[in-house]
Amino acid sequence: MSAVVKSIGLKGLEGYCVQEEVQVMEGVESMIVVGLPDASVKESRERVSSALHSMGHPLADKRVVVNLSPSEQRKNGPLFDLAIALGVLKSGKFIREKIPVGTAFIGAVSLDGSVVTVQGMLSAVLAAKRIGMKRLFLPFDPGLPPIDIDGLELVYVGSVQDAIQCLAGRNTLPFFPQKESESVEWVHERDFSHVYGHEFAKRALEISAAGGHNVLMDGPPGCGKSLLAETYPSILPPLSKEEQLEKVSLYQLADASYSVLAASPYRHPHHSASAVSIIGGGSNPKPGEVSLAHNGTLFLDELAEFTKKTLDMLRQPLESGKVTISRAHSTVTYPAKFTMIAAMNPCPCGCLGSSRHYCTCSDKQVASYRNKVSGPIRDRMDILLRLNGVSLVDGEKEEREDSAAVRKRVEGARGRQYKRYGERVLNGDVTYDRLVADGPLTREQQERIHRLCMKHGLSNRVQIKVIRLARTIADLSGTEVISDEMIDEAFGLRGVGGRVVPVTTQTVSKR
Repeated sequence: MSAVVKSIGLKGLEGYCVQEEVQVMEGVESMIVVGLPDASVKESRERVSSALHSMGHPLADKRVVVNLSPSEQRKNGPLFDLAIALGVLKSGKFIREKIPVGTAFIGAVSLDGSVVTVQGMLSAVLAAKRIGMKRLFLPFDPGLPPIDIDGLELVYVGSVQDAIQCLAGRNTLPFFPQKESESVEWVHERDFSHVYGHEFAKRALEISAAGGHNVLMDGPPGCGKSLLAETYPSILPPLSKEEQLEKVSLYQLADASYSVLAASPYRHPHHSASAVSIIGGGSNPKPGEVSLAHNGTLFLDELAEFTKKTLDMLRQPLESGKVTISRAHSTVTYPAKFTMIAAMNPCPCGCLGSSRHYCTCSDKQVASYRNKVSGPIRDRMDILLRLNGVSLVDGEKEEREDSAAVRKRVEGARGRQYKRYGERVLNGDVTYDRLVADGPLTREQQERIHRLCMKHGLSNRVQIKVIRLARTIADLSGTEVISDEMIDEAFGLRGVGGRVVPVTTQTVSKR
């Protein structure tokens, strides 16, 4: 008699239901696992057989066949050990407990029968909810945040015997205490009050944070580009519970560490990083920097020093919010919805346009340097900032707003967008149809935007980005109506028409 036990398989961050069909027969002692298992799955034969022997259920004179269905999907990782062990016990009539419909099992099995955690377990938990499971048996991992998912009962077990007793209803499972929820309040190393001058840049970063708009900063060395980028996370709101779980899932799969759970991700790869480390990949594709920055910020300093191939590979995630990695044996998709902050010098020596230093670069050198960043990448940047140095003496006398005040306005603007669109989506990501339907422009405003874009040779994508920026400026102002002044400021953020005085009266920027 064969037994069927369900588990969860992972394909990147996505999961699917795996049925372990187990049949125990008389014969020479052996265990065969079929269904495209990788090496880590095949090794479950030794782990499971040794664990069952330790439990007093040896497989002497038993031939065991395990089929992992669907057979066309390649299986990887030791997630299936617990389900296989229960399937062998059920098929071999060592136990008679029924496995309820909608129940799945994940976890690796040690040689003594205990159930231990594995990499990517949180991703499997989230996948179990998506595919409609009602109950999930898994080992307790103290390194994970508290998990509370509506409609999915999580049963923590310490051994295979614990799972059997729970299925039989004969014993109370040991209590696994959940750690207290982490406070969303944390102290940032950088604050907007630490930045002297650059009021226009601060205003631009506030708009970027409010609507999820990408920013490209251009200026000489030492003018404050990196400082502004490092300060940017301090004005971002904390992650929601769902976003926190998604963050932990990605970091688990990439075997990367994070500091504060509620803080939005901030990734700052060096320009020597390979394309695989940025986008993700490998023989068993893992998330790259773009996925680790999901729901956060990706800062690329010295943008022109990255290889052209690496930068062009950013086109898909910047446009679609996800990255697809194809290999001969599988294709995986990871989320990659991030705000990109990039910084570069105006020329190889960095002094082009400076009033203090003489540029020694030829026109050909300048053109070659700037062409390292392709037109399609520039086209995907919402805000283009040209920065210059500031006087530290004058900056000490000015009143500087701190990040907490800016973050409060950003949270208010994002709240208006969530309410307008009915989901957690920002102006920088919402579809164009919903953008214009929920925040209509007048006929005269549409024609004006079109004329200016035609005059300056801007693409249709840039035209849409101007509308997105104007919509975010209106949200920061607390109004649903997009005024002509807001459109002027949006064009100013693209470097068209010069710098424009902010229309919101809530900022303390002085010009």
